[in-house]
Amino acid sequence: MYRIGIDVGGTFTDFTVSNSATGENLYFKTSSTPADPSVAIVDGIRQILEIHDIAPGAISYIGHGTTVATNMIIEGRGVPTALITTKGFRDVLAIGRQTRPALYDTSKRKPEPLVERHRRREVDERLNAKGECLSPLDDGDLEGVLEDLARTGIEAIAVSFLHSYRNPAHEEAAERLIARKLPGVYISVSSKVLPEIREYERTSTTVLNAYVGPKMANYFDRLRTKIDELGIAVSPMTIHSNGGLLSIETAKRLPVTTCLSGPAAGVMGAAVVGTAAGFPDLVTYDVGGTSTDVSLIVGGRPKFTSSRDVAGHPVKLPMVDIHVIGAGGGSIAHVDDANALKVGPRSAGALPGPVAYGRGGEEPTLTDANICLNRLNPVALLDGRMPVDRAAAIASIEARIARPLGISVEAAAFGIIQVAAVNMSRAIRAVTTEQGHDVTALTLFAFGGAGPLHAVEVAREAGIGRLLVPQEPGTMCARGALLSDVSLDFVRMQLSPATPEGWLRACEALREMADRGNQWLASEKVEPEVREFNLAIDAHYAGQNHEIRVPLGIADETGLDGFLERFARAHTSGYGYDIPGLPVIIVSCRLQAVGRVPKTVAPSYVGGGSVAAAQIDERSVYFGPAEGWRATPIYRRSALPIGQSVPGPAIIDEMSSTTVVPAGWGAVVDPFGNIVVTN
Repeated sequence: MYRIGIDVGGTFTDFTVSNSATGENLYFKTSSTPADPSVAIVDGIRQILEIHDIAPGAISYIGHGTTVATNMIIEGRGVPTALITTKGFRDVLAIGRQTRPALYDTSKRKPEPLVERHRRREVDERLNAKGECLSPLDDGDLEGVLEDLARTGIEAIAVSFLHSYRNPAHEEAAERLIARKLPGVYISVSSKVLPEIREYERTSTTVLNAYVGPKMANYFDRLRTKIDELGIAVSPMTIHSNGGLLSIETAKRLPVTTCLSGPAAGVMGAAVVGTAAGFPDLVTYDVGGTSTDVSLIVGGRPKFTSSRDVAGHPVKLPMVDIHVIGAGGGSIAHVDDANALKVGPRSAGALPGPVAYGRGGEEPTLTDANICLNRLNPVALLDGRMPVDRAAAIASIEARIARPLGISVEAAAFGIIQVAAVNMSRAIRAVTTEQGHDVTALTLFAFGGAGPLHAVEVAREAGIGRLLVPQEPGTMCARGALLSDVSLDFVRMQLSPATPEGWLRACEALREMADRGNQWLASEKVEPEVREFNLAIDAHYAGQNHEIRVPLGIADETGLDGFLERFARAHTSGYGYDIPGLPVIIVSCRLQAVGRVPKTVAPSYVGGGSVAAAQIDERSVYFGPAEGWRATPIYRRSALPIGQSVPGPAIIDEMSSTTVVPAGWGAVVDPFGNIVVTN
C-alpha cells in the first residue's frame, strides 16, 4: 500500500509517496494551478500513478497541506459575509485593540474589516460574565435582521454574542433560526469556532471562518470528487495550523484552522526527521516560491502559539509558531525611488513566474539571479522536466537592476541574493536570539525548493554553523503530511482561582473534554489503541492580563500543588521571576485529542560508492566579488556515499532543490540521506 503527502504552494504543488511495505519514498513536483488548486493535486497524483505503475486501489492514505484559505484572506477573495452580534458590539471589528505594530510608519493602515458596516448587525440578547441570561434572544428581532441581510447578497454569516464562551445557548438558537430562514448560507458561530474570552479576537476568528467557509467547502468537495474519479477509495485528510490532520468534514466546518496548513506540516516533519538524525534543536528554514517560513524546534518539539495575524486580521487558535516573510524564489527584485535594491515582498508566483521560466514574466526574481550565476542549472530544472532560459534572466537583471545601479550583471544578481539572505536571517533572529535562544547551539534545517540554495548565506548572517538538508527538500512539507498525527484542540473557559474547589472543576472539565475528544477521534476513524490526549491549563497571576500555558500529565484531583509549582517555573522561564503567595487564576482548560499515525524515518539511505563517481558535471559558478567565478563540481545527490566529505565549492543537485556548498564549508551525507553542511 502507498501513502501520499501533498503540499500546495504558490508556485509548485509537491508530492511525497511512501511505500508502506518497504519504507521507500518517491518524490514529485508539478506547477500549481492557483485558479483551482485541486487541478494540480489530481494531475500530479495521476502522473505519479502512471509513472510508477501504482494501482489506484493501492493508495491507503492522502494527506495534504494547503494555503488556499490564507491566500483567500490576503487577496480579499472570500464571500460576502455578515456579522450578527450583541446590541452595542457592532463595531468590535473596526475598533480592535489599541496596539500599533508600526508605531512610526505613517503610511501603515489597518486593514478594513472583512465585513462591511452595513452587514454588521446587532440583535437583542445579553449574557453576563458568568453566562447567566440577562436578556433572552429576541427571535423576532433576529428574523428582521436576517430578512435585511438576505437582500444584500450574503453567502456566509458569523455569529458572535457576548460571553457565549460561558453559555452557547443564544448562539445555538440563532444558528438554528438562521439555518431555517436562510438555507444554503454558511454559518459560523463563535462558541464552536473559538469558545474563549477576548471579544475582538473571538469575533475576528469567527468572521474569518465564515469568510472563507463556502469557497473552502467547494474546494474540498471538488478535491474529493476528482480523487474519487481516479478510482482512489480513501478520502483526503487536511493538515491544519497546529500540525495535525483533519478529515475534510471537520475542515469544512473549521476552515480557519488551515491558515498555516502547509508550513505547519513542514515543521512537524522537520521535528521527526531532525530528531531521528540526532539534531533535536532546530531552526526550520522553508523557502518556497512566495515566502520564507521559519520556526523553532527545541528538544524535538515545535514551538506553538495561540494567536497570530493573517493579513492583519487576528486568528486566535492553537498553531505552530511560524514567522513568515515575503521572500521566496519568485520574489521580485527592483530598484526603489531611493535607488536602493529591494527583493520582495511581491512575487511572480506560479504565473507568470520567474523570467527564466518563459511564461511571460518580465521582472527579475531571486530564482533568475541564481540561474544567472549558474548556482541553479542554467538549462533545465526538475531533473530536466522544466527548461529555463538563462539569457532571458540575464537580460532582465541587466535592464532592471544592473543598468539603473551602474553595476555589472554579476554584481546585481549577487546583490539580489545578499539582500534576500539579510531579510531571511532577520526572520531567523526573530524566533531565536530575540526569544533568548543561542543560535550557535541550533542547526538550520533547510528545505523548500530554494532553502538549501541560500542556506549557507543565511547561516552566515545569523551566526549558525551547521545545516541539515533532508532528502528532496523541495517536498518536505508534503513529507510532513505523512509524519503528522490526526489531532484537534478543545478548550473550556473557567476563569476561577486555583483553589481546591477551582482545581476540582478544572479536572472535571478536562475529563468531559476527553470524552468529547474520544467521540471526535472515533468519528475520524481513529482506533482506540492509537489515541492520546495532551492536557494543559492556561493561567495567570491575579491582576495579570495574559496567561501562561502549563502542560499537565493527567487530570489528577490531588495535583493542585504540583500545578502551582509548574506554573511558577513556567512564569520564571517566560518572565524571569515568579510571585510566591499571589493568587493564581485558572483561565482555561485545554485538551488536544491525538490519533497517532505511522512515522517511518529509518536509516535506509544507500547512495553510491564514491564522491568522484557522484559528480555529473562541472560548471563555472559565481560566489561573490571575493571569489568570482569558480569551476565547481556538480554532484547528483542520490549517488553521494554515506560519510564521505564533499568539500566546497560544490553544487549538489536533485529533483526538487539544489544545495550550494561554498569554499570553506563541507558536506557529508548521513545514513538517513540528510546532507549535513558545516564550516
